[in-house]
Order: sequence, then structure tokens, then C-alpha cells
Amino acid sequence: MLQSNIIEKCRQNNRIAQLQLYKQYCDGMYIVAMRFMKDSMEAEDIVQEAFVKAFSKLDQFKAEVTFGAWLKRIVINKCIDCLKSKKQHLQELDEVHLKVVDSNYENEWLVDDTITVDEVKDAIEKLPDKYQYVVMLYLVEGYDHQEISQILNITEIASRTQLSRGKSKLKALLTPIKNGTRS
Repeated sequence: MLQSNIIEKCRQNNRIAQLQLYKQYCDGMYIVAMRFMKDSMEAEDIVQEAFVKAFSKLDQFKAEVTFGAWLKRIVINKCIDCLKSKKQHLQELDEVHLKVVDSNYENEWLVDDTITVDEVKDAIEKLPDKYQYVVMLYLVEGYDHQEISQILNITEIASRTQLSRGKSKLKALLTPIKNGTRS
């Protein structure tokens, strides 16, 4: 069955089509939720809530993006809302102190071959929340600054600045690893 047919049946509250869509996306959405929540029970709850919201808001899905991308955004927003409710609030930056970041820093992003993926993930987890969210959305989830600004309700300039500062902090966290002083 074509994706658009499944979605149309889901709009009509067809439980078989909803189950089929759920089975198609649940594992991928769980992985996304785990990257943010770090707790399997919370990640499962987020995925369930995201599917409930997606099925109840299917009239808002206009197929401008794939269903998976639309659902992923719901999952990420649910994760961020959950983290915020745990008093891990994003701290708004005073825009007067923001600087526009030049995007020519991509080559500075290269990670030393001796650093493992797990070490990078651990370092990202140690970043302050306001940087961690932007770094994860940009590097791990692949969102651009416009999308990040919408998801986090910040300006694109704040997104670029937080990414730049997050990269600097991440680089500092990874430097001792690179120099052989793994903790």
C-alpha cells in the first residue's frame, strides 16, 4: 500500500492502517527520542505520545515533507518539552550579545580519527542544555538553523551562535581525549 493511501486511511481512523504506520516508524522514532531522553521508559512514552498527537493532527499533515520527517519533528518537540518540564530550561541569550557566526568553520569541525563515536556522544551530553539541543538538532538530526529556530523558538542568529559556542565547548571537551588523557 502506498504511503499516501496509508495516511488517508489513518485520517479515517482505520486502526489497521495506524498500526501499519506505527510499525513502520516506531523503531526510528524511539532512536530519536533516546538521543534526547537517555531513558528507555521516557523515550517509549515520548514515542507513544508523539504517535497519538500525529494521529489526532493528521489533518495538519500537508505532505510538504515526508510523514517520517513530520513525525520526527513531533518527537523532538515532545522530548524538548519533557526536558524543559524537568527544569532543564533553555536559557535565552540576550541578542545584544550575539554575534553573527561565519559558516566557514566547517573544516574546524573535523574530529581526530582516534576519538570514537561514543566519546563524541558522551561529550555532547556534557554540554549545557542550550548548546546540547542545537548541536544535536544540527549535527545528529540534520536540521538547518531555520528549522532549529522554529523548534526551539529562538532566532536563527541565536541558533548559529549557540551552535558555534557548542562546537567550541565540544572541541574543548574532546581535546583531552585527543591528547591521550581519556577520562
